[in-house]
Amino acid sequence: MSTPLSSHERKTSLARIHHELGIPALLYSPRDVKLLLITRSIRLFAYGQTTLILALFLKAHGITLKGIGLFMSLTLFGDVVVSLLLTLVADKIGRRRMLAFDALLIAASGTVFAFVGSYWILVVTAVVGVISPSGNEIGPFRAIEESTIASLVHADERADLFAWYVLLGTLSRALGNLVCGWTVTALQNSGWDPLDSYRIIFLSYSALGITNILITSLLSTRCEDRDQNSKSHAETGPESQPFLDNGSIVDGDGDGVDSQRISDTPPTPPKPTLLQKLTSLFPHITPQSRGILVKLCLLFGVDSFASGLMPASLITLYFHDTFNFPPGALGTLFFTTNLVSSAGNLIASAVARRIGLIKTMVFTHLPSAICLCLIPAFPSVYPAVFFLIIRSLLGSMDQAPRSAFLSAVMKPSERTAVMGIVTVTKTLSQSAGPFVTGIMGGTGLFWVSFVISGGLKAGYDLSLLVMFTALHNVGRSEERSREAEQESQNSSPRRSQDDDEGEDEDDNRILQN
Repeated sequence: MSTPLSSHERKTSLARIHHELGIPALLYSPRDVKLLLITRSIRLFAYGQTTLILALFLKAHGITLKGIGLFMSLTLFGDVVVSLLLTLVADKIGRRRMLAFDALLIAASGTVFAFVGSYWILVVTAVVGVISPSGNEIGPFRAIEESTIASLVHADERADLFAWYVLLGTLSRALGNLVCGWTVTALQNSGWDPLDSYRIIFLSYSALGITNILITSLLSTRCEDRDQNSKSHAETGPESQPFLDNGSIVDGDGDGVDSQRISDTPPTPPKPTLLQKLTSLFPHITPQSRGILVKLCLLFGVDSFASGLMPASLITLYFHDTFNFPPGALGTLFFTTNLVSSAGNLIASAVARRIGLIKTMVFTHLPSAICLCLIPAFPSVYPAVFFLIIRSLLGSMDQAPRSAFLSAVMKPSERTAVMGIVTVTKTLSQSAGPFVTGIMGGTGLFWVSFVISGGLKAGYDLSLLVMFTALHNVGRSEERSREAEQESQNSSPRRSQDDDEGEDEDDNRILQN
């Protein structure tokens, strides 16, 4: 019979759980970090609402599956250009200004979708504005926010805060799915036309964008890039002014005396051209970081193309058309998938501290890829729902470790640009997926996209594990790393001792012969 835990042991266990979940890092994080988490939550709540009904909204306008796929591909492709430009110049222009401007784009996009029905006007609005076909981040928000959080907190707290960053976003998106699904169902049951009920959701989307503009205005100057601020101060501060005026020299008594002009005064530098001014906005990335960045962009590109084949909007359309799911049931289903995804995010940082960031990304993402392949394998709805939920539980556990890994291997001055380039690469790769699925869906091969997507994701996981073997321990806690090193050192003397004993036995046998 087991003995009950003492009061001290219970407190120790609770404190350990408290630490493993990263709660202290969240509670004691700076005020700016908390504000960024709030804006992220509001934004993902808005994405969750529109993602659930986006494909249904377009279908209600009489657009075919091929047209829906083209719309989503063009939306993602347009986001590439906008995100690349905004993230590369965010540290120069100001992170707070960029976040406020992007929130303004959300508000404008929701307003247009609520009042305009033309296909190409909607396409242009989605390309220039902010509309998420997948429910995930779109635009430069995440790159700017993650870079800001990384600069505001200690390196040991980043994995925990990135886990909460992903967790709160996923929970908010789940709540957005649920609220949207049952709001649309209630409106339609009250006699509303389906298209009009969808427009109400886009008006709510616009209002949430305005809310984020107001919250962003509360961020402090600590959110800005410190290196950039110091450079600006150095260029405009008193040190940049000339010591002497009009070539005069000051003697020991402090009186100005006439002197001859200094003949070798350097000439005034030429005024920079417009091209030089534009290129000066872009950050410098070191060759070492560039090599890692190229590998990661190739791998993340494959994974993102696979994700683009089956974004959340097309998955909702698949369940709606295949199993006759009404909007309310779709909202509940995707609320559940996002809820279990949040549970996975919660323990991702604890797993990473034990086995490292790379292994956490691979060993959780690979099973989810297999589940994605199995969703269309059964004609019944229950297996499809089961594999979708398991896929959601494991599939998002690599998000926080991925962000922490990028922050760990890149220099602070490079983070915003690097994360922006990664985001752009992922979005560019993802943009081709919906159009491919739209073509296959139009020929009755919708299910093939699930299989191709899962297979590509599995290949990405195995390649990531092989290509970054030397960085497997990045993100592992110092205590765990020391234990591993100690075990390795302890095993090395034993092996050498066994080798010495074996050599002695061989020598004895030779002497006896």
